[in-house]
Order: sequence, then structure tokens, then C-alpha cells
Amino acid sequence: MTRRKKTRSLADKVQIRTGRRKDYKKWRHENPDQVTSSTRYTQKKRQQRKLQAARKQARQEAGQEIAIHPEHEGGQGSDQGGPSN
Repeated sequence: MTRRKKTRSLADKVQIRTGRRKDYKKWRHENPDQVTSSTRYTQKKRQQRKLQAARKQARQEAGQEIAIHPEHEGGQGSDQGGPSN
């Protein structure tokens, strides 16, 4: 007899009538309030997002400053919108 692989999946923790994947998907769709992400998963994702934001911030600070619209930097805020006639 083969050993079952250890898993953190929620599918194995839910007791439904047949245990088939299709039935689990249907049950999950019908009962969204009973299906939540594990705390381990949410903590991991939160940490990943923090790291990604820190890397992005470092990239932005390390990048060179460029003047995209230097002719509009003279304090003339009235020329916004379409072309003037």
C-alpha cells in the first residue's frame, strides 16, 4: 500500500460526500464563507508583497532623474487641457 503525500491543501480537510475534486470545487463555490486562506499562506504573501515593495522603492531611488516635460516646469499651470486657439 502506498503512503499518502503530506499536503497543506484545504481539499483534504473538507469532508464532503464523495471527495471528488469536482464536488469540492462546487462546494467551495457554494460556501465561500467557510473557505479561507490559511494563516501561513496569508503571512507568506504579505511578506512577499513587503519585499516586492521594498525592491521597487530601491529601484526608484537608484534610478536617474529625468525631466519628461521640461518646458512645462516654469510654473504655468493654466495651460492644461487641449490645444489653445
